Amino acid sequence: MTGSDGQPAPAESLYQRLGGEEFFVALVEGFYARVAGDPVLRPLYPPDLEPGKARLASFLAQYWGGPPRYSEAHGHPRLRMRHAHFAIGWRERDAWVLHMRAAVEAAAVPAEDAAALRAYFEAAATMLVNQPAGGTGPGPSR
Repeated sequence: MTGSDGQPAPAESLYQRLGGEEFFVALVEGFYARVAGDPVLRPLYPPDLEPGKARLASFLAQYWGGPPRYSEAHGHPRLRMRHAHFAIGWRERDAWVLHMRAAVEAAAVPAEDAAALRAYFEAAATMLVNQPAGGTGPGPSR
């Protein structure tokens, strides 16, 4: 597709396709609603979930092509460093992915975009595992 100047039109980002900031805020709300009742994940979160919701929504919006509000407020994401003080094993990773996948499914995202979101969430969650596989879940060999 080309623009009126004959140049290729820039590709629309996932952020734009899914409705911008509003989509990511709603996605994160759906995710956190599930986390709030999860006996594996809830202990990893602070009593007040609201600041974390805002940070995650801002991060995801930026990652998927939105404005750089997360970096402006918090600097570089440095996901591994920011999560290093949490004991994240395969059980925690799998619970996190389960809830995020459910939030994506509930959002009725087009199949191609849903697949991109799921792939990112699974890879990011796997990267944050910082506990040995023994005793914490099935690990990468499932």
